[in-house]
Amino acid sequence: MNNKIEIIVANEAHIPYVPEILQTMEAAAKVRGTGIAKRTPEYLEQKMREGKAIIALAGKEFAGFCYIESWGNKQYVANSGLIVVEKFRGQGLAKKIKEKSFYLSREKFPDAKLFGLTSGAAVMKINTELGYAPVTFAQLTDDEAFWRGCQGCVNYDVLQRTDRRYCICTAMLYDPDRKK
Repeated sequence: MNNKIEIIVANEAHIPYVPEILQTMEAAAKVRGTGIAKRTPEYLEQKMREGKAIIALAGKEFAGFCYIESWGNKQYVANSGLIVVEKFRGQGLAKKIKEKSFYLSREKFPDAKLFGLTSGAAVMKINTELGYAPVTFAQLTDDEAFWRGCQGCVNYDVLQRTDRRYCICTAMLYDPDRKK
């Protein structure tokens, strides 16, 4: 991987990258043909202000991103929005961003259960390598705000029709006994 890529906790200085982050997420979802819950610029800006986002930069060039969100009175934490700019893919950057978000999650929410949702095989592989295991959606938070956040995804109707039991995404919960 390019040694000049810095992976850091995002802050207010990184807010100008938000439009590019959102465009990159949307473009990747279209290419994969899968859903992704859409987030507003204000939502990602707030994550940066709160120190709940990871950004990867090659100099001043945006390379990747991920953010964390807590649910169920901080009992659950999701690592979400993982994206790597196409020209930086295939170099292990996504895993490094995901690892950094994992440690940020542990720092901010040490007792929370960590989980993620994904429809991408590459992220499933990364999650598995980091110690996550597939679980049913019933094992996730029952926080209504979390489920409302899914409404921005094109696959939301599947969740509705199955009473939150099934989705195109795979739910994965961190299991410390699985970490390789």
